[in-house]
Amino acid sequence: MSETFTPARLATIKNMAKMPEYKEAFTEASLRALVYSSSPRKSSLGNIKTNGLLEVGAIIRVGRKVLINLDAFDSWLKSLNDQENYSKQS
Repeated sequence: MSETFTPARLATIKNMAKMPEYKEAFTEASLRALVYSSSPRKSSLGNIKTNGLLEVGAIIRVGRKVLINLDAFDSWLKSLNDQENYSKQS
């Protein structure tokens, strides 16, 4: 039995901002802000929550290069939409 390997769809932040399916919603700066917000941080008021991108595996760092796993990013976006729809029903 042989399983086929499907490589992940990866893109740099700059390339993702230029893709037709993302360029209407996300600028390069907004994508960089999402990547920054994905890491846990501390402030004088305590810990700052992350946006969850790192936990779902959407961000891959190779040295200084930051890659976005597009499939994981899409599922993360869908989960945000599902959470918002759920909270509106309550």
